[in-house]
Amino acid sequence: MALLEIQDVTRRFGDFTAVDRVSLSIGAGEFFTLLGPSGCGKTTLLRMIAGFDLPDGGRILLNGEDLAERPPEARPVRTVFQSYALFPHMTVQGNVAFPLKMARTPAAEIPGKVAEALADVRLSGFGGRFPHELSGGQRQRVAIARALVTHPTILLLDEPLAALDAKLREEMQIELIDMQKEAGITFVYVTHDQTEALALSHRIAVMNKGHVEQIDAPDRLYELPRTRFVAEFIGTCNLLAGPITDIGAGAITIAVPDLGPVTVAGTTALARAAEGAVALRPEKVRLHAPGIVTADANWFQGTVTGSLYQGDVTVYRVRSAQGRELEALLANSASGLAKFFEPGDAVGMSWPADAGHFVEG
Repeated sequence: MALLEIQDVTRRFGDFTAVDRVSLSIGAGEFFTLLGPSGCGKTTLLRMIAGFDLPDGGRILLNGEDLAERPPEARPVRTVFQSYALFPHMTVQGNVAFPLKMARTPAAEIPGKVAEALADVRLSGFGGRFPHELSGGQRQRVAIARALVTHPTILLLDEPLAALDAKLREEMQIELIDMQKEAGITFVYVTHDQTEALALSHRIAVMNKGHVEQIDAPDRLYELPRTRFVAEFIGTCNLLAGPITDIGAGAITIAVPDLGPVTVAGTTALARAAEGAVALRPEKVRLHAPGIVTADANWFQGTVTGSLYQGDVTVYRVRSAQGRELEALLANSASGLAKFFEPGDAVGMSWPADAGHFVEG
C-alpha cells in the first residue's frame, strides 16, 4: 500500500477548477515532485495534503487513513515554504525548538532534539544566530531543520529554492538529496523548474490546467513523453507535428509542414489521416557539412541561423530549405570558442528513426 494516496481530488475556487479529479500515489521514502507552470494546481494540491485547504471532492489518504477530519496541526506532515517563514525575533535554536514546544515535548528533551536536527542540516554551532545573520542557503536549512525536528511522515516543500541564486540553488539541490536520504522521510516537492525536478526526484507528476499529464521517473519523462505538453515542457524539444501518411513495420511517417516526411520508430492503430508528432531532442540531431550523406532515416538540408555557445556544448538553430527551424546541440571538442558552424553556413541535418519519440494527437 502507498504511503500517501490522492484519490480523484478536486478543488474549485468559484467557477475556476484548480485541481480536477487528480489521482496519484506516493511511496514511503520517495522524493516525489509536482511539476508544472504557474496556475497548474500543484501548490493547491500541496496545501490540501498539508490541510491548509480542503478538497471539494475525492479523498487524501495517509497510511490508509482519510485526512479529511484532521486539521493541519494534527497531521504528521510539515511544510517548508518559499519564504522559509522563520521567526525573525527568535534565534536559530528558538526557531527549530518552536514545533517541539507546540507538541508539548518535555523541556529536558528539546535541546538534544534541536542539536540533532541542526547537525542533520550541517548547522551545528549556528543555534545562537538570528535569521538576518544567515545566508539564504542557511535560512533554508534552518526551515528544513524546523520541519524535520518532529520527525514527520511527510515533508512538503513549496518552491523552497526559488529565491536563491543559480549557484546556491545547485548546491542546495545536492544538499536536499543528501538530507532526504539521511532522514528517510518522504519528500513532496513543488516546483516549476524542470531542471530542478529532473535532478532531485525519484518520480515526477507533470501537471497542466489542474490535471496530471504524466507520472514517471525523470529519464522516462524526458525520453518518452506521453503528450505534446510534457514533450515541450520537459527540457528543450523539437516538436514535429503533422498528419500520419504511412504506418510500416515498426515505423511511422509524418508529413511535417515546412520540413517534409519524418520517420519515427513505433507502431500505432491510428488511421492514416490521424495527426501525430515526433518529440526530437536537440542532442539527437546530427549536423554535417554540405554534401555529406548519412544512412539516417531522416536527412534534410538547412542553413544555420544562430548559435548559443554554452561552454561544453553549442546550441544551433537551423532553418530547413522549406523554412522550418530546428535546434541541434553539439558537444564542443576543444577548449575556447570551439563552434563547428557559424550563422549562414549551409549544413545537412539528420537523425535515426529511433532518435525521436512518437506522440499521438
